[in-house]
Amino acid sequence: MPPNFTDPPSRPIRPDLVLGIDGGGTHTAAILARRETGDIIGRGTGGPSNIQSVGVSAAMKGLDEAVDRAFQAAGLARVTVGSACLGLAGIDRNEGVDVIRGWADWVALAGTMSVANDATLLLAAGTPLGWGLAVVCGTGSIAFVQTADGKVGRCGGWGYTLGDEGSGYQIALAGLRAVCRAFDKCGPDTTLTAKFLQRMGLSEPPDLIPAVYRGPWDRAAISGLAPVVLDAADAGDEVAGAIVRREASELAVTAAAAVRNHGLPATLPLALTGGVVLRSEPYRASFLGGLREHGVTPDPIGLVSDPGLGAVVLARRAVV
Repeated sequence: MPPNFTDPPSRPIRPDLVLGIDGGGTHTAAILARRETGDIIGRGTGGPSNIQSVGVSAAMKGLDEAVDRAFQAAGLARVTVGSACLGLAGIDRNEGVDVIRGWADWVALAGTMSVANDATLLLAAGTPLGWGLAVVCGTGSIAFVQTADGKVGRCGGWGYTLGDEGSGYQIALAGLRAVCRAFDKCGPDTTLTAKFLQRMGLSEPPDLIPAVYRGPWDRAAISGLAPVVLDAADAGDEVAGAIVRREASELAVTAAAAVRNHGLPATLPLALTGGVVLRSEPYRASFLGGLREHGVTPDPIGLVSDPGLGAVVLARRAVV
């Protein structure tokens, strides 16, 4: 039995409704829609649902919160929908899928359900025919590919300790490290020092130690500092500029490897999502330039602000 759930609910079935769920390391979004038309009737958000980073119990709590709030927004009592599609960060191994399916069965989520990595949603929402290259660059990062005949592959997605190249976390962490090196006079001076201290409410660089190791600045909060580095780079700070160029290049290497490793054509559709790559046009341009340098030409390019819409598309297709 999943943690935090006592008795399995008994719910009426509404085959005319579908759920699309997009879950990551920061939050979870659920979209309730009508099966026939795709019209959205309710949206809800909950806590993070990446089981690799927050654990099973917290992930299921985030999922359940998002679904509850989607029904509340629609003004409906929660029911078992006809079909649901869950695109979740951290779901790449069978045990992860089994855990999520166990939760969905326990809460009577849907009659038919599919579970996949969150990048799958991008291809449904951001490419003309549902195949090509999908890149997520927000708190974490991953490159995901699918061929026209349905074969899938990925590169990256190793998490914040082992990878997540080009992500908000890695950009912010590199910026914080540069501040520490500058304070020790082991690296060049940078405007990042004043900018980080102001943003974090600190007096001097040594205050970073208790703030990061014993204070509120956990991984998600540090990821939220990426705009400090991106803005400083745009304003001409050389240290910040070098960080941004390096991380954009690493993300491009990851994405190009996904294309090359899985035999996709050099020119292919690209779907992009994530706070870093969507909100910073200079960063996105640097990434796209790096992608072309590595022999991959994205065409067309789809910017997807709401990957959950891809989950709705897939959920509607799954209903029979």
